[in-house]
Amino acid sequence: MSALPSEPVLKVFAGNAAPLLTPRYLWEYRELLYFLIWRDLKIRYKQSALGATWAIIQPLCTMLLFAFFFGRLVGINSAGIPYPVFAYSGLVLWVFLANSLTTSSNSLVGNANLITKIYFPRAILPIASVLAGLVDLAISSILLLPLLLYYRVTISWSLTLLPIFIVLVTMLAIAIGMWMSALNVKYRDVRHALPFLIQLWMFASPVIYPFSVVTGRWKWAFAMNPLTGIIEGFRAALVGSAINWTIVLVAAALTMLLFAYAVHAFKTVEKTFADII
Repeated sequence: MSALPSEPVLKVFAGNAAPLLTPRYLWEYRELLYFLIWRDLKIRYKQSALGATWAIIQPLCTMLLFAFFFGRLVGINSAGIPYPVFAYSGLVLWVFLANSLTTSSNSLVGNANLITKIYFPRAILPIASVLAGLVDLAISSILLLPLLLYYRVTISWSLTLLPIFIVLVTMLAIAIGMWMSALNVKYRDVRHALPFLIQLWMFASPVIYPFSVVTGRWKWAFAMNPLTGIIEGFRAALVGSAINWTIVLVAAALTMLLFAYAVHAFKTVEKTFADII
């Protein structure tokens, strides 16, 4: 019987990890990303009588409640926009963000069986959860055109700017979703605290009221909320009013910073997920 060699015959070294969230990175794992998005959509609407209609029902019912309580009873200033249009245009983005954060924050824990058995880029899981939500966003946005026509809102070329704000809110959802999903692996309190934080965030964003009603020193504090510039810009582009590019640029800069931080933080702790999940 031959003696074992003193040195390993084959040495395995850890290679450099592929950069996260680059177009090349996503393209290499496009089949896995597509599969996870399709799986999330199937699970979401499995055995549902109304199916994808829920994507419209949720923001529509919320808009009707807001229009009655805040539009009629309270009489909140809606910056010259019919309040149903004002509320619904903010809610389609807000519902997308809120649902994306809820699903993406639980994406790692919910797929623990995959993470502990095989290797794949872990960032794909929260990204797929957010991108699956874009389908709901597209469906819920269908109602915007009938609302504009019913309230005789002028449709202008500024509609072409809407994709800019959709990209920004998607990047914001991915950034926070990745960060929260990584935290949720180690601290399961995240799943209990997140719904409460999401509700607080809605009232700190111009969903029910316009940014113009905020005055004094609070104005800059609200401007530092990246969702403020995104919703205000989306709404202005939708109805053809003047866009406050200052808060839009602030929102874009903050979103980019949050995105970069989330990618770095996720990449730092990614290798420990399989051990502690």
